[in-house]
Amino acid sequence: MYHYHCLNPIAEVGLNRFTENYIPVKDAKDAQAILVRSASMHEMELGKELLCIARAGAGVNNIPLDQCTKEGVVVFNTPGANANGVKELVIAGMLLASRDIIGGVNWVQEKEEDGNIAKETEKAKKAFAGRELDGKKLGVIGLGAIGVLVANAATHLGMDVYGYDPYVSVDAAWRLSRSIHHAKTLDELYKECDYITVHVPALESTIGMIDKNAMTLMKKNVVILNFARDTLVNEEDMVDALLSGKVKNYVSDFPTPKIVGVKGAIVIPHLGASTEESEDNCAKMAVKETMNYIENGNIKNSVNYPDCDMGFRGENSRITLLHENKPNMIGQFSNILGEASMNIADMSNKGKKSFAYTMIDIDSEVPQDVIDKLASVDGVKKVRLLT
Repeated sequence: MYHYHCLNPIAEVGLNRFTENYIPVKDAKDAQAILVRSASMHEMELGKELLCIARAGAGVNNIPLDQCTKEGVVVFNTPGANANGVKELVIAGMLLASRDIIGGVNWVQEKEEDGNIAKETEKAKKAFAGRELDGKKLGVIGLGAIGVLVANAATHLGMDVYGYDPYVSVDAAWRLSRSIHHAKTLDELYKECDYITVHVPALESTIGMIDKNAMTLMKKNVVILNFARDTLVNEEDMVDALLSGKVKNYVSDFPTPKIVGVKGAIVIPHLGASTEESEDNCAKMAVKETMNYIENGNIKNSVNYPDCDMGFRGENSRITLLHENKPNMIGQFSNILGEASMNIADMSNKGKKSFAYTMIDIDSEVPQDVIDKLASVDGVKKVRLLT
């Protein structure tokens, strides 16, 4: 039996995918798996039995990644599960910025008791006139699961789309429309586009990337959309750009004290993935990742350890090792198994920066003393025997 704990409400359509071998527990310290959405785990003490954490969403800034990695806890996220929900809100954001829909709706509400509203509307509506998206240039920074969907959808709206992503995956490239222009540099994208939307993770290299220098290169009255992370935009520079008129609108899904209420800022209360479908998809993916790791040792969509998949375990005993990525680790593992006269039926090793993951299938029983010896190798964080 395996125990899991949910730190946030997780959609039942996902939890129902757990088999009868998985039992929910009230205390996270008793769980082999934790499922979480937005709850902060930085002050939590991780249980000794904890094997993995599955984030039902993309961002993992609420999870202590360094601590998890050092303790051999695999952290999953669910990339792409909420992509369509975010894509639709990005399109809505572009429409809100191009047409003064919010101003028009507010004007109508203020006139709710005006008996002449129909007549006055014809006079007032010119104040809310906007522009169409058709024929405008959209720059998409980051062509991952969400960026690709936004880029493709924008082409169907008649927009001329520029995409920038030096690390675009083969899968994303296959899904990208042929009509997307490949921007070779960010500067090119900044100079060309009327609308710019950013879809990259918050890394040391991307935090604050939309700043004064970037906006200086952009067209006057550019619209900037941020449905990725608030820290990608230097908000002080953005406020200055909005007040000066350099940026027409900043559409953000992240309310912060600096940006809320600034003229030209359209701030949405973090609704990007707040759809029933997105929450269901995230829950289903999180449960699938958890079960596949616990039962078969396979890792997919981990943010702290490398992905590694050897399929279903079958009749073999499977040993999995989370360890530091340094020379002679595989040699030491092989020597221990060889000394115990154990035959390796299959093996896979993957590295990710400073850490690595090794999976070994053995066509015989594995005694506990062999596991103990493997666990004692310097640099090994966690060893599991799946039988």
